Amino acid sequence: MVEHWPAGDAAREAYDALAPAYDEFVGHYEYERWTTTLLGKAVEHGVTGNRLLDIGCGTGLSLVTMVDRGWEVTGCDISPAMLEVAGAKVGERATLLVADMRDLPDLGEFDLVWAINDPFNYLLSPEELVAALEGMRRNLAPDGIALFDLATLANCRSLFSDAHVVETNGGSMRWQGQMAPEKVLPGSIAEATVEAGGVPETGHVHRLRHFSQAEALESLEAAGLRCVASYGELDGNLDPDLDEELHKMAVYVCKLR
Repeated sequence: MVEHWPAGDAAREAYDALAPAYDEFVGHYEYERWTTTLLGKAVEHGVTGNRLLDIGCGTGLSLVTMVDRGWEVTGCDISPAMLEVAGAKVGERATLLVADMRDLPDLGEFDLVWAINDPFNYLLSPEELVAALEGMRRNLAPDGIALFDLATLANCRSLFSDAHVVETNGGSMRWQGQMAPEKVLPGSIAEATVEAGGVPETGHVHRLRHFSQAEALESLEAAGLRCVASYGELDGNLDPDLDEELHKMAVYVCKLR
């Protein structure tokens, strides 16, 4: 891995701190529905077999839905604390390891390699994105499918600027973007803080970057992958006409070149 990547260790530090409360913070999200939708697109584009590499698997909320479907799953994340929570969910039913997506080891040939729920937005440069995509390519079976999502410009304007408060059993958590929405342009990098109970001293900084569709496609080309389909997500549904100003997430389905 290149020394001094722009993203540094910020994602690991932020998620190590957030891990104990992460599941409550995102408990409203329909992971079962989302993975069902994404898996349907992978099948539509020819995925076969049942070996999955889940990059940036976090606490395993998406990973466990695939384990329950009978997939042979390997999950990796940069945060040991997040993986500890994931391990409590899946036990011996999945292989979990600490790994940086920018320097992913060769773990095998997987039928499906995905990075979902926007982990790639924590990469802060096109070079980091290319490195992560190269890791996907190296671990992809010859006929496999690589799939990832990215927050769109419309979504980043909210993530980078708005406050999102979630009530938890232990109180509340607040995500607060630090950038004015009109300043969020393609390729913008911004910070947000996550605080427990509105107490600034508990805040942890999350640094995220927007990647445009053009940057994503250029990075795929540089990494030796080809995009076979792209979609825009809104309310859990996927539209083949991706619109960065309308949709919340951009989803890319790829194969080896």
